[in-house]
Amino acid sequence: MTGQVSDQITGQITGLYETHLPVANLARSRAFYQDILGLPLAHELPQRRVAFYWVGSPETAMLGLWETGSAPLGMRLHFAFRMGEADIHALCDQLIQRGIQPLGLIGEDITEPTVIGWMPALSVYCKDPDGHSVEFIAKLPQAPDPDFPHGPYSNWCQRSVPLAK
Repeated sequence: MTGQVSDQITGQITGLYETHLPVANLARSRAFYQDILGLPLAHELPQRRVAFYWVGSPETAMLGLWETGSAPLGMRLHFAFRMGEADIHALCDQLIQRGIQPLGLIGEDITEPTVIGWMPALSVYCKDPDGHSVEFIAKLPQAPDPDFPHGPYSNWCQRSVPLAK
């Protein structure tokens, strides 16, 4: 990375989308963020001891709370930049061209964006020089599909979805 304009992708970033915090007690933190601050619950994974809250207008920014010891092993600090859908589709190739490995939701090497079905959103991760998890995310216009936890965008496009009644 030389720092020259041709190496930069920052012009495509439109804002900060999410950040995550480790918390000592998820129930206590939920009471604070949900009951006192009034953040609406976006999604919860009780078996993983994690809760996600919308910040501001629903689906514009998110806060993830991970009870101590529940975050994936080796997870450093995590945050996500908001980008447009077309920019996310181009991002894997752009990262590879710059010597950066694009990663999926669970740290696997990817060559196309991952879809998170409950949101739904396109997502690409990478590591910064200190090993922190940097995510690039774009909301998709389709309805959420909780039966599609996460997977490659091509799989999302091939799934059979019942027609809305």
